[in-house]
Amino acid sequence: MSFFDLLTMIGGLALFLYGMSMMGDGLTKASGGRLETILGKLTDNRVKAVLVGAGVTAMVQSSSATTVMVVGFVNSGIMRLEQAVGVIMGANIGTTITAWILAMAGINSESFLVQMLNPTSFSPILAIVGAMILLFSHKDRRRNIATIMLGFSILMMGMDTMSGAVKPLAEHPEFAHILPSLSNPILGMLVGLAMCAVLQSSSVSVGILQSLSLTGVLSFDAVIPVILGMNIGACVPTLLSSIGARKNAKRAALIHLYFNILGTAMILIAVYALNAVRPLEIMSVTASPLGIAVIHTMFKVVTTLILFPFSKGLVKLAGMTVREDAVSETAPEDRALGRLDARFLETPSYAVEQSRAVAVVMAGLAEESMNVAMSLLDSYSEEAAKRVQELEEKVDVFEDQLGSYLVKLSPRVLLEKDSHTLSTILHCIGDFERISDHALNIMECAREMHEKELEFSDKAKKELAVFKRAVHDILNITMLSFREDNLEMARQVEPLEEVIDGLNLDVKQRHVKRLRKGKCTIELGFVLTDITTNFERVSDHCSNIAVCLLQVNEDEFDTHAYVDGLKTGDNVDFRGKVMAYRERYQLP
Repeated sequence: MSFFDLLTMIGGLALFLYGMSMMGDGLTKASGGRLETILGKLTDNRVKAVLVGAGVTAMVQSSSATTVMVVGFVNSGIMRLEQAVGVIMGANIGTTITAWILAMAGINSESFLVQMLNPTSFSPILAIVGAMILLFSHKDRRRNIATIMLGFSILMMGMDTMSGAVKPLAEHPEFAHILPSLSNPILGMLVGLAMCAVLQSSSVSVGILQSLSLTGVLSFDAVIPVILGMNIGACVPTLLSSIGARKNAKRAALIHLYFNILGTAMILIAVYALNAVRPLEIMSVTASPLGIAVIHTMFKVVTTLILFPFSKGLVKLAGMTVREDAVSETAPEDRALGRLDARFLETPSYAVEQSRAVAVVMAGLAEESMNVAMSLLDSYSEEAAKRVQELEEKVDVFEDQLGSYLVKLSPRVLLEKDSHTLSTILHCIGDFERISDHALNIMECAREMHEKELEFSDKAKKELAVFKRAVHDILNITMLSFREDNLEMARQVEPLEEVIDGLNLDVKQRHVKRLRKGKCTIELGFVLTDITTNFERVSDHCSNIAVCLLQVNEDEFDTHAYVDGLKTGDNVDFRGKVMAYRERYQLP
């Protein structure tokens, strides 16, 4: 084999790897996070979990991607360990689809229709169509499909290049002597394991084995041990992804390893025991791409059928390996942060979806902190005061972790819809955090009144009750519009915010009148001013959130220009809503 043949083979491998990656990325983006959502939700039934795992893996062309995602699901609490077993088994079956596609390249016939079934025949057509779409279309959906087409074409080009480069090896006696040595089960398995561990993909490893089989010097007694070793090597990416994860995620990675080790051991013992009793004819048959695809698939399917009834045993075995510490109760809001798993960054659409779910929890915490703080003005309790402080600290943690996660996610290539969602979250989390800060300020006002035994006049209490009701309602409308991405509801916020601005001025003016008449004290006036100022600022942050929801779809964030446009005198709809709110929140 000349230097240039070797260079061609390496170049073909590079194209093969790039095509595989490109096709997988296109499939992932085209799914828009739906495949991951299916994985996370449709796995309650073990049989269904196997089918879903196989289907999703066949779509993304990588069992490693699926199992790494499963580790992320388990780590974040989205999926239970018992559910993960079925998906992992299914992923092992789904990954065989690539070998079958590559095996089709060996189709030979004089019939035009049969020749067109050969991937090497129709892949140039896919390349032309894909390139034209990428050049002239700007729609995400079409460009993702074009990426899949080009990825497949490049993959097949790489496979064809590799196959052509290795064919001269058949003429070299050294090569003819090296490959048969792989028939040693231990050596063959080690070679397969190392190849798959380095390439981080069993599909790619099998593809290379299929191209080598075209030399005609590989027999199945050398192929079988290599394929068995590849199945163990495929566990390396999953094990690496579990480093630093929670214990359940490590158990999920170990289940994948144990499944493949046990399956490999069973098949290895069965095949070589039978061969020792009565030599199997297949062992001396020259391997072909189609035969390799068949052997690869049979191993996966048979292993799954044998070990499926013992899936609970695999969970127990993983639990014995990674033992549990003392169980501590975790609050639901704390578990929500587990959704910000670094593994999900490889599938940006799903990472955006998880980020939004976490942001919704954060919004709920901010709303709760404000509602609890306002309740302290009527009935103070130290327990409730501590809850406000605890919520404020949690919201700070959410802002820090969610913001950091979104910064990591933002450079990724996102669909337009996902980009809008990410922008919305980035703009809103700061407002959520400030709302919880204002809740803390109100709690401190309530604590001061409690400790100094201060009390507002009956008139001030009634005015404050109306103000609190308006703030409670604007919070509820804002957070609901954010949770449901309801733009119509978001349009209700700004009119109410204007009414709250008016309430703030009216309450302060009425206090000044009472102060002049000697019906109120300056000390209470300072407390009241602090409370109403925090109320008004909370409504401002609600306005920011609502305006962001409305503006983000237009890729514009000039909040002041938008608000000014709403408040122009000829905006009949806005004025009508303001009048309706004023009637609802009239001071006594």
